[in-house]
Amino acid sequence: MPPLTTRAVLEAVAAIGTVCSLGFYFLSVLSAASFLRYARNWRSQVPPLESQLPPVSILKPLKGLDPEAWESFCSHCEQDYPQFQLIFGVSDAADPAVDVVGKLQAKYPALAIELIVCERILGTNIKVSNLAQMLPAARHELLLVNDSDIRVPPDYLRQVVAPLADASVGLVTSLYRGIAGPTLGSRLEALGISTDFVPGVLSARFLEKGLRFGLGSTLAFRRRDLEAIGGFEALLDYLADDYELGRRIAAAGKRVELSASIVSTFLPAYSMREFFRHQVRWSRTIRAARRWGYAGLVFTFGLPWACATLLAAQGAVWAWILLALTFFARLAVAFTAAALVLGDPQFFRDLVLLPLRDLIAPIVWAASFMGSRIHWRGDVFELKDGRLIAVK
Repeated sequence: MPPLTTRAVLEAVAAIGTVCSLGFYFLSVLSAASFLRYARNWRSQVPPLESQLPPVSILKPLKGLDPEAWESFCSHCEQDYPQFQLIFGVSDAADPAVDVVGKLQAKYPALAIELIVCERILGTNIKVSNLAQMLPAARHELLLVNDSDIRVPPDYLRQVVAPLADASVGLVTSLYRGIAGPTLGSRLEALGISTDFVPGVLSARFLEKGLRFGLGSTLAFRRRDLEAIGGFEALLDYLADDYELGRRIAAAGKRVELSASIVSTFLPAYSMREFFRHQVRWSRTIRAARRWGYAGLVFTFGLPWACATLLAAQGAVWAWILLALTFFARLAVAFTAAALVLGDPQFFRDLVLLPLRDLIAPIVWAASFMGSRIHWRGDVFELKDGRLIAVK
Protein backbone atom coordinates (compact mmCIF):
# COMPACT_ATOMS: atom_id res chain seq x y z
CA MET A 1 0.00 0.00 0.00
CA PRO A 2 1.55 3.31 -1.09
CA PRO A 3 2.06 5.92 1.66
CA LEU A 4 -0.53 8.66 1.97
CA THR A 5 0.55 11.98 0.52
CA THR A 6 -0.23 15.34 2.09
CA ARG A 7 -2.58 16.09 -0.80
CA ALA A 8 -4.47 12.84 -0.25
CA VAL A 9 -4.90 13.60 3.44
CA LEU A 10 -6.13 17.12 2.71
CA GLU A 11 -8.49 15.77 0.08
CA ALA A 12 -9.94 13.22 2.52
CA VAL A 13 -10.34 15.76 5.33
CA ALA A 14 -12.03 18.28 3.04
CA ALA A 15 -14.35 15.64 1.60
CA ILE A 16 -15.33 14.49 5.11
CA GLY A 17 -16.03 18.11 6.08
CA THR A 18 -18.21 18.52 3.00
CA VAL A 19 -20.19 15.35 3.68
CA CYS A 20 -20.73 16.39 7.32
CA SER A 21 -21.97 19.77 6.10
CA LEU A 22 -24.40 18.07 3.74
CA GLY A 23 -25.75 16.18 6.74
CA PHE A 24 -26.20 19.48 8.58
CA TYR A 25 -27.96 20.98 5.55
CA PHE A 26 -30.38 18.04 5.48
CA LEU A 27 -31.01 18.47 9.21
CA SER A 28 -31.61 22.21 8.71
CA VAL A 29 -34.29 21.65 6.08
CA LEU A 30 -35.92 18.95 8.22
CA SER A 31 -35.85 21.27 11.25
CA ALA A 32 -37.40 24.13 9.30
CA ALA A 33 -40.19 21.88 8.01
CA SER A 34 -40.86 20.76 11.59
CA PHE A 35 -41.09 24.38 12.76
CA LEU A 36 -43.43 25.34 9.91
CA ARG A 37 -45.86 22.58 10.93
CA TYR A 38 -45.58 23.67 14.56
CA ALA A 39 -46.17 27.34 13.69
CA ARG A 40 -49.27 26.54 11.61
CA ASN A 41 -50.69 24.60 14.55
CA TRP A 42 -50.01 27.42 17.02
CA ARG A 43 -51.48 30.11 14.75
CA SER A 44 -54.74 28.15 14.62
CA GLN A 45 -54.87 28.16 18.44
CA VAL A 46 -54.16 31.85 19.05
CA PRO A 47 -57.08 33.29 21.06
CA PRO A 48 -59.23 35.93 19.32
CA LEU A 49 -59.03 39.55 20.41
CA GLU A 50 -62.40 39.43 22.17
CA SER A 51 -61.35 36.52 24.42
CA GLN A 52 -60.06 37.03 27.96
CA LEU A 53 -56.33 37.68 27.67
CA PRO A 54 -53.96 38.28 30.61
CA PRO A 55 -52.37 41.76 30.87
CA VAL A 56 -48.68 42.06 29.99
CA SER A 57 -45.86 44.40 31.03
CA ILE A 58 -43.35 45.00 28.20
CA LEU A 59 -39.85 46.03 29.31
CA LYS A 60 -37.60 47.68 26.74
CA PRO A 61 -34.12 48.79 27.91
CA LEU A 62 -32.65 51.47 25.62
CA LYS A 63 -29.28 52.99 24.86
CA GLY A 64 -29.17 55.47 22.01
CA LEU A 65 -31.36 55.17 18.94
CA ASP A 66 -31.35 52.19 16.61
CA PRO A 67 -32.33 52.50 12.93
CA GLU A 68 -36.07 53.16 12.56
CA ALA A 69 -36.51 53.26 16.33
CA TRP A 70 -39.68 55.38 16.13
CA GLU A 71 -41.46 52.93 13.83
CA SER A 72 -40.32 49.99 15.96
CA PHE A 73 -41.61 51.61 19.15
CA CYS A 74 -44.93 52.45 17.49
CA SER A 75 -45.38 48.81 16.44
CA HIS A 76 -45.44 47.87 20.14
CA CYS A 77 -48.11 50.49 20.82
CA GLU A 78 -50.37 49.30 17.99
CA GLN A 79 -51.02 45.79 19.30
CA ASP A 80 -54.31 43.94 18.89
CA TYR A 81 -54.33 43.24 22.61
CA PRO A 82 -56.70 44.46 25.34
CA GLN A 83 -54.29 45.47 28.14
CA PHE A 84 -50.56 45.98 28.21
CA GLN A 85 -48.01 48.32 29.70
CA LEU A 86 -44.83 49.64 28.07
CA ILE A 87 -41.82 50.42 30.26
CA PHE A 88 -38.74 51.98 28.68
CA GLY A 89 -35.50 52.27 30.62
CA VAL A 90 -32.32 54.32 30.07
CA SER A 91 -29.22 54.68 32.21
CA ASP A 92 -28.66 58.33 31.24
CA ALA A 93 -31.34 61.03 31.38
CA ALA A 94 -29.64 62.73 28.40
CA ASP A 95 -29.96 59.63 26.19
CA PRO A 96 -31.51 60.60 22.80
CA ALA A 97 -34.09 57.83 23.23
CA VAL A 98 -35.73 59.87 26.02
CA ASP A 99 -37.19 62.42 23.58
CA VAL A 100 -38.54 59.65 21.35
CA VAL A 101 -40.30 58.01 24.30
CA GLY A 102 -41.80 61.42 25.16
CA LYS A 103 -43.21 61.73 21.63
CA LEU A 104 -44.57 58.21 21.94
CA GLN A 105 -46.40 59.13 25.14
CA ALA A 106 -47.89 62.14 23.37
CA LYS A 107 -49.04 60.09 20.36
CA TYR A 108 -50.58 57.29 22.45
CA PRO A 109 -52.00 59.06 25.56
CA ALA A 110 -54.41 56.21 26.32
CA LEU A 111 -51.58 53.68 26.69
CA ALA A 112 -49.65 53.04 29.88
CA ILE A 113 -46.15 54.12 28.73
CA GLU A 114 -43.50 54.83 31.35
CA LEU A 115 -39.87 55.93 31.20
CA ILE A 116 -37.49 54.87 33.97
CA VAL A 117 -34.07 56.50 34.39
CA CYS A 118 -31.90 53.77 35.88
CA GLU A 119 -29.27 55.68 37.79
CA ARG A 120 -27.48 52.75 39.46
CA ILE A 121 -25.01 50.40 37.79
CA LEU A 122 -25.67 46.99 39.31
CA GLY A 123 -23.36 44.92 37.09
CA THR A 124 -21.28 44.89 33.92
CA ASN A 125 -24.28 44.17 31.68
CA ILE A 126 -25.97 47.59 31.70
CA LYS A 127 -29.01 46.27 29.86
CA VAL A 128 -29.73 43.76 32.65
CA SER A 129 -28.88 46.37 35.27
CA ASN A 130 -31.58 48.58 33.77
CA LEU A 131 -34.07 45.70 33.62
CA ALA A 132 -33.60 45.05 37.34
CA GLN A 133 -34.42 48.71 38.05
CA MET A 134 -37.37 48.76 35.63
CA LEU A 135 -39.03 45.66 37.05
CA PRO A 136 -40.63 47.34 40.11
CA ALA A 137 -42.68 49.50 37.71
CA ALA A 138 -44.19 46.42 36.03
CA ARG A 139 -47.79 45.99 37.15
CA HIS A 140 -48.49 42.54 35.73
CA GLU A 141 -47.48 38.93 36.29
CA LEU A 142 -46.69 38.33 32.61
CA LEU A 143 -43.49 40.07 31.50
CA LEU A 144 -42.03 40.52 28.04
CA VAL A 145 -38.52 41.77 27.30
CA ASN A 146 -37.21 42.45 23.81
CA ASP A 147 -34.33 44.33 22.23
CA SER A 148 -34.67 48.01 21.42
CA ASP A 149 -34.36 47.48 17.65
CA ILE A 150 -37.24 45.00 17.30
CA ARG A 151 -40.35 45.72 15.21
CA VAL A 152 -43.38 43.49 15.73
CA PRO A 153 -46.62 42.64 13.87
CA PRO A 154 -50.04 43.70 15.30
CA ASP A 155 -50.86 40.20 16.61
CA TYR A 156 -47.45 39.80 18.26
CA LEU A 157 -48.63 39.81 21.89
CA ARG A 158 -51.43 37.33 21.23
CA GLN A 159 -49.01 35.01 19.42
CA VAL A 160 -46.36 35.22 22.13
CA VAL A 161 -48.63 35.00 25.17
CA ALA A 162 -50.67 32.02 23.89
CA PRO A 163 -48.15 29.27 24.85
CA LEU A 164 -47.91 30.65 28.41
CA ALA A 165 -51.48 29.46 29.02
CA ASP A 166 -49.78 26.09 29.58
CA ALA A 167 -48.27 26.11 33.08
CA SER A 168 -45.41 23.85 31.94
CA VAL A 169 -44.14 26.59 29.58
CA GLY A 170 -41.74 28.94 31.34
CA LEU A 171 -40.51 31.12 28.50
CA VAL A 172 -41.52 32.02 24.95
CA THR A 173 -39.01 33.41 22.45
CA SER A 174 -39.13 34.37 18.75
CA LEU A 175 -37.13 34.06 15.57
CA TYR A 176 -36.25 37.28 13.79
CA ARG A 177 -35.31 38.51 10.34
CA GLY A 178 -32.65 41.17 9.80
CA ILE A 179 -33.60 44.20 7.72
CA ALA A 180 -30.38 45.47 6.18
CA GLY A 181 -29.12 49.00 5.74
CA PRO A 182 -27.62 50.09 2.40
CA THR A 183 -24.05 48.86 2.99
CA LEU A 184 -22.48 45.54 2.04
CA GLY A 185 -21.65 44.80 5.67
CA SER A 186 -25.27 45.31 6.71
CA ARG A 187 -26.56 43.11 3.87
CA LEU A 188 -24.13 40.32 4.78
CA GLU A 189 -25.23 40.55 8.42
CA ALA A 190 -28.92 40.24 7.48
CA LEU A 191 -28.19 37.35 5.14
CA GLY A 192 -26.28 35.55 7.88
CA ILE A 193 -29.22 35.87 10.29
CA SER A 194 -31.66 34.40 7.78
CA THR A 195 -29.54 31.64 6.27
CA ASP A 196 -27.07 30.70 9.01
CA PHE A 197 -28.24 31.73 12.49
CA VAL A 198 -31.90 30.73 12.10
CA PRO A 199 -31.13 27.26 10.67
CA GLY A 200 -28.78 26.77 13.63
CA VAL A 201 -31.51 27.67 16.14
CA LEU A 202 -34.06 25.41 14.46
CA SER A 203 -31.57 22.53 14.28
CA ALA A 204 -30.81 22.88 18.00
CA ARG A 205 -34.56 22.85 18.72
CA PHE A 206 -35.02 19.73 16.59
CA LEU A 207 -32.06 17.78 17.99
CA GLU A 208 -32.68 18.69 21.64
CA LYS A 209 -36.47 18.20 21.32
CA GLY A 210 -37.09 21.78 22.36
CA LEU A 211 -35.12 24.93 23.07
CA ARG A 212 -32.87 25.34 26.10
CA PHE A 213 -32.20 29.06 25.59
CA GLY A 214 -33.85 32.35 24.73
CA LEU A 215 -33.33 34.96 22.00
CA GLY A 216 -33.22 38.68 22.76
CA SER A 217 -35.82 39.38 20.07
CA THR A 218 -38.50 38.13 22.50
CA LEU A 219 -38.42 36.84 26.07
CA ALA A 220 -41.90 36.34 27.54
CA PHE A 221 -42.22 34.77 30.98
CA ARG A 222 -44.01 34.92 34.31
CA ARG A 223 -42.65 37.05 37.12
CA ARG A 224 -42.67 34.06 39.48
CA ASP A 225 -40.51 32.01 37.07
CA LEU A 226 -38.03 34.89 36.91
CA GLU A 227 -37.93 35.04 40.70
CA ALA A 228 -37.40 31.27 40.89
CA ILE A 229 -34.09 31.58 39.02
CA GLY A 230 -32.83 34.51 41.09
CA GLY A 231 -34.36 37.43 39.16
CA PHE A 232 -32.49 39.69 36.76
CA GLU A 233 -29.82 40.08 39.44
CA ALA A 234 -28.58 36.56 38.65
CA LEU A 235 -27.79 37.66 35.08
CA LEU A 236 -26.06 40.98 35.78
CA ASP A 237 -22.57 39.99 34.58
CA TYR A 238 -23.50 37.74 31.64
CA LEU A 239 -23.14 38.93 28.06
CA ALA A 240 -25.68 36.44 26.64
CA ASP A 241 -28.37 37.32 29.18
CA ASP A 242 -31.13 36.14 26.83
CA TYR A 243 -29.47 32.75 26.42
CA GLU A 244 -28.82 32.48 30.15
CA LEU A 245 -32.40 33.39 31.08
CA GLY A 246 -33.76 30.61 28.85
CA ARG A 247 -31.14 28.13 30.03
CA ARG A 248 -31.98 28.71 33.68
CA ILE A 249 -35.74 28.52 33.18
CA ALA A 250 -35.29 25.26 31.24
CA ALA A 251 -33.00 23.92 33.99
CA ALA A 252 -35.76 24.69 36.50
CA GLY A 253 -38.00 22.21 34.67
CA LYS A 254 -40.04 24.58 32.52
CA ARG A 255 -40.32 24.40 28.72
CA VAL A 256 -38.99 27.06 26.36
CA GLU A 257 -41.27 27.49 23.35
CA LEU A 258 -40.60 29.20 20.03
CA SER A 259 -43.40 31.57 19.07
CA ALA A 260 -45.04 31.40 15.67
CA SER A 261 -44.61 35.17 15.44
CA ILE A 262 -41.60 36.37 13.43
CA VAL A 263 -40.21 39.81 14.30
CA SER A 264 -37.77 42.13 12.52
CA THR A 265 -34.55 43.79 13.61
CA PHE A 266 -33.25 46.84 11.74
CA LEU A 267 -29.50 46.70 11.25
CA PRO A 268 -27.09 49.64 11.22
CA ALA A 269 -25.22 50.55 8.03
CA TYR A 270 -22.19 48.46 9.02
CA SER A 271 -18.88 49.01 7.28
CA MET A 272 -17.07 45.77 6.50
CA ARG A 273 -14.84 46.32 9.54
CA GLU A 274 -17.87 46.88 11.78
CA PHE A 275 -19.56 43.82 10.30
CA PHE A 276 -16.55 41.64 11.01
CA ARG A 277 -16.18 42.99 14.56
CA HIS A 278 -19.86 42.39 15.26
CA GLN A 279 -19.65 38.87 13.86
CA VAL A 280 -16.64 38.08 16.06
CA ARG A 281 -18.45 39.44 19.14
CA TRP A 282 -21.52 37.38 18.33
CA SER A 283 -19.38 34.29 17.72
CA ARG A 284 -17.48 34.69 20.99
CA THR A 285 -20.81 35.06 22.78
CA ILE A 286 -22.10 31.79 21.29
CA ARG A 287 -18.77 30.07 21.95
CA ALA A 288 -18.97 31.03 25.62
CA ALA A 289 -22.58 29.87 25.93
CA ARG A 290 -22.47 26.64 23.91
CA ARG A 291 -18.82 25.62 23.83
CA TRP A 292 -19.07 22.17 22.23
CA GLY A 293 -21.89 23.09 19.90
CA TYR A 294 -19.90 26.07 18.70
CA ALA A 295 -16.81 23.93 18.08
CA GLY A 296 -18.98 21.62 15.98
CA LEU A 297 -19.83 24.47 13.63
CA VAL A 298 -16.61 23.66 11.77
CA PHE A 299 -18.56 20.78 10.19
CA THR A 300 -21.30 23.08 8.84
CA PHE A 301 -19.24 25.22 6.43
CA GLY A 302 -20.34 23.35 3.33
CA LEU A 303 -19.26 25.65 0.52
CA PRO A 304 -15.77 26.35 1.92
CA TRP A 305 -15.24 22.61 2.51
CA ALA A 306 -16.46 21.77 -1.00
CA CYS A 307 -14.14 24.39 -2.54
CA ALA A 308 -11.23 23.00 -0.50
CA THR A 309 -12.10 19.50 -1.74
CA LEU A 310 -12.07 20.70 -5.32
CA LEU A 311 -8.63 22.28 -4.89
CA ALA A 312 -7.18 19.26 -3.08
CA ALA A 313 -8.60 16.89 -5.71
CA GLN A 314 -7.11 19.07 -8.46
CA GLY A 315 -10.44 19.57 -10.20
CA ALA A 316 -11.48 15.91 -10.32
CA VAL A 317 -14.95 15.27 -11.78
CA TRP A 318 -16.25 13.77 -8.52
CA ALA A 319 -15.17 16.91 -6.63
CA TRP A 320 -17.08 19.12 -9.09
CA ILE A 321 -20.17 16.96 -8.56
CA LEU A 322 -19.76 17.23 -4.78
CA LEU A 323 -19.44 21.03 -5.05
CA ALA A 324 -22.59 21.26 -7.18
CA LEU A 325 -24.51 19.05 -4.75
CA THR A 326 -23.32 21.15 -1.80
CA PHE A 327 -24.22 24.40 -3.55
CA PHE A 328 -27.80 23.29 -4.27
CA ALA A 329 -28.19 21.89 -0.76
CA ARG A 330 -27.03 25.24 0.63
CA LEU A 331 -29.57 27.03 -1.53
CA ALA A 332 -32.28 24.73 -0.20
CA VAL A 333 -31.37 25.61 3.40
CA ALA A 334 -31.25 29.33 2.62
CA PHE A 335 -34.58 29.31 0.79
CA THR A 336 -36.36 27.24 3.44
CA ALA A 337 -35.16 29.36 6.36
CA ALA A 338 -35.22 32.83 4.79
CA ALA A 339 -38.19 32.64 2.43
CA LEU A 340 -40.49 30.04 3.99
CA VAL A 341 -39.82 30.42 7.73
CA LEU A 342 -38.93 34.12 8.03
CA GLY A 343 -40.58 35.62 4.95
CA ASP A 344 -37.41 37.67 4.50
CA PRO A 345 -38.23 40.40 1.92
CA GLN A 346 -34.55 40.92 1.01
CA PHE A 347 -33.54 37.30 0.52
CA PHE A 348 -33.80 37.07 -3.26
CA ARG A 349 -32.09 40.44 -3.74
CA ASP A 350 -29.11 39.40 -1.61
CA LEU A 351 -28.91 35.73 -2.57
CA VAL A 352 -25.96 36.49 -4.85
CA LEU A 353 -23.95 37.38 -1.71
CA LEU A 354 -24.44 33.95 -0.13
CA PRO A 355 -21.13 32.43 -1.37
CA LEU A 356 -19.23 35.46 -0.03
CA ARG A 357 -21.05 35.21 3.33
CA ASP A 358 -20.24 31.51 3.56
CA LEU A 359 -16.56 32.02 2.73
CA ILE A 360 -16.29 34.67 5.48
CA ALA A 361 -17.99 32.41 8.07
CA PRO A 362 -15.04 30.06 8.78
CA ILE A 363 -12.71 33.08 9.06
CA VAL A 364 -15.00 34.56 11.74
CA TRP A 365 -15.22 31.16 13.44
CA ALA A 366 -11.42 30.89 13.62
CA ALA A 367 -11.03 34.52 14.74
CA SER A 368 -13.42 33.92 17.64
CA PHE A 369 -10.82 31.60 19.23
CA MET A 370 -8.06 34.21 18.96
CA GLY A 371 -8.90 36.13 22.09
CA SER A 372 -11.79 36.98 24.39
CA ARG A 373 -12.10 40.74 23.99
CA ILE A 374 -15.38 42.14 22.66
CA HIS A 375 -16.74 45.58 21.73
CA TRP A 376 -20.35 46.18 22.79
CA ARG A 377 -22.32 49.43 22.60
CA GLY A 378 -19.16 51.54 22.68
CA ASP A 379 -17.55 49.69 25.61
CA VAL A 380 -14.78 47.08 25.68
CA PHE A 381 -14.95 43.89 27.76
CA GLU A 382 -13.11 40.66 28.32
CA LEU A 383 -15.36 37.60 28.15
CA LYS A 384 -14.63 34.84 30.66
CA ASP A 385 -16.94 31.85 31.17
CA GLY A 386 -19.77 33.87 29.66
CA ARG A 387 -19.28 36.77 32.08
CA LEU A 388 -18.28 40.31 31.20
CA ILE A 389 -15.19 41.94 32.72
CA ALA A 390 -14.90 45.65 31.95
CA VAL A 391 -11.60 46.76 30.36
CA LYS A 392 -10.37 50.04 31.82
